[in-house]
Amino acid sequence: MIQTGTVLGRCYEIMNHIGSGGMADVYRARCLKDGRYVAIKVLKQEYNDDEEFLGRFIAEAQATSGLSHPNIVNIYDAGEDKGYHFIVMELCEGTTLKSYIRRYGRLSIRETVDFSKQIARGIQAAHRRGIVHRDIKPQNILVSDSGEVKVADFGIAKVATGNTISPNLMGSVHYLSPEQARGNYADERSDI
Repeated sequence: MIQTGTVLGRCYEIMNHIGSGGMADVYRARCLKDGRYVAIKVLKQEYNDDEEFLGRFIAEAQATSGLSHPNIVNIYDAGEDKGYHFIVMELCEGTTLKSYIRRYGRLSIRETVDFSKQIARGIQAAHRRGIVHRDIKPQNILVSDSGEVKVADFGIAKVATGNTISPNLMGSVHYLSPEQARGNYADERSDI
């Protein structure tokens, strides 16, 4: 864990830890240049020397840095400092869709339709840029207090080319598309 007050990239002061995933921790930070609050995703130290994980982390930053859509978490910056590899992104106040469902129970028809449309718009924007997410699941969908929905965590995204076959099984087992589970070609349809 990174200490509160640590400054990364000579610009981002760590405020507090806000979450963890399989390969990274996420912190709330304040940009010292403009005072805005951001989220910083920091690759866990045990993966710093693992070229596969580091490559995936860098690919996420590259794949999503050009995406700008109201239903996708915006990426602002990326870098390496003090031995930490990090991605700076929009701070989305709210919760994951998984936590939302746990808290409120089954979604109403209106919520289901509204959330689904927003998720689909975000995925569609990525697909238009040739990016396949490959890990759409409730944990990677953020819901703000106002009901705005954003697709997050493009950690295993691939640029849709003729070669989006992975020799290693990637993704969350409960949410894998059948073609991903078989190790076959994954394209935009796999996100649906």
